[in-house]
Amino acid sequence: MRLRFLSFIVALVVATVPALAQDKVPDARLQEILIKTSLLTLNDANITGNYAVLHAKLAKPFREQFTPERLKQVFKGFADRHIDFALIAAMPPVPSQAATIDKRGALVLRGHFETRPSRLSYQLDFLPSEGEWKPIKLNVNVKPIEGN
Repeated sequence: MRLRFLSFIVALVVATVPALAQDKVPDARLQEILIKTSLLTLNDANITGNYAVLHAKLAKPFREQFTPERLKQVFKGFADRHIDFALIAAMPPVPSQAATIDKRGALVLRGHFETRPSRLSYQLDFLPSEGEWKPIKLNVNVKPIEGN
């Protein structure tokens, strides 16, 4: 348990290190850190109703477009249904396509977590902002897995 906590702290520290080669797709470990920190920050916002931290972690263009109040409205469905997907912290993401850098210079990450009885799928885009990869798109779906 202590080792997991220490690993989590190390992962958070690594996530705050500037993305040095932002014109290149980061390695799988950094991709996992970006995915989990973004989704877990969103999860915390949905549970607490406080979207200020999520807002602060967004890329500048996204922050300028979406206030914390607007984020709360956008993700209201998660909060209203009390969806808590914190269990992804202990699971590896499963990519649905290879990570790429698109025409905007955004890192595009798509995939899901093998959660049960519902699957958490994500579509996340990150832009270099203030020396780091920061989210500009957070699209998350939690749907029952067919056949369950």
